[in-house]
Amino acid sequence: MSDKPIPTPHWWKNTYFWIAAILFLIGFLGLVLGQDSVRDPGQKREDGLALIYFGGALVMLINGLLSHKQTVQHYNEQGGSSSQEGA
Repeated sequence: MSDKPIPTPHWWKNTYFWIAAILFLIGFLGLVLGQDSVRDPGQKREDGLALIYFGGALVMLINGLLSHKQTVQHYNEQGGSSSQEGA
């Protein structure tokens, strides 16, 4: 059986970063257009809804950074190039 080359890790392939960007955009829209623009139908009215979206974006960004760091470490341990740490 031949060895398959290890795929190079890229930050933009990590779904956590995409979710963080979407949550950030929703939070920004909530600040600019008002909280009613991002409130779900039937959702209880609460203040700071845009800030909740920003908090979710921050959590997803941290998850993405940790996940990407672990993926790069695994890639390097499996024999990948060590120059991919910033990718």
